[in-house]
Amino acid sequence: MVEWRPLRAAVRPVPEPVPTPFVWVAAFIGALLTVGVLSVANGLAEPLHALLVLCVLAALLGVCARFVAAPGTAAVCWLFLNGFAVPPHGELAWQGYPDAGRLVFLMGAALLGTVIARLVNARGAHRRITPGGDRGASS
Repeated sequence: MVEWRPLRAAVRPVPEPVPTPFVWVAAFIGALLTVGVLSVANGLAEPLHALLVLCVLAALLGVCARFVAAPGTAAVCWLFLNGFAVPPHGELAWQGYPDAGRLVFLMGAALLGTVIARLVNARGAHRRITPGGDRGASS
């Protein structure tokens, strides 16, 4: 039997995502710091390392963002990757398939972070509003 319970106004079942402009500013600052640290640590010798680190940054930013923030987050990270990590350094250039692949990886990482956050938040919200909470979840 299902028992309906009204949700209190003070309790939010799912956390509100961060506004998109704040995520893009965080992507700008995070990518700038990431590329700077990699440059100091000589990690820009291989662009793949910078791509992987920026994918992790995009995924972490995706955790607190909306889905609509993913393209901008990927674009900002790609600009820093293309401008400072991929030869020739300091010059933005479109190289075709390699840059398209890098954009796809960055976009996928941002979307993956957002999907994971939505699933975790939905599961937590379900547990908070379900009578009995954790008792029935044995699997």
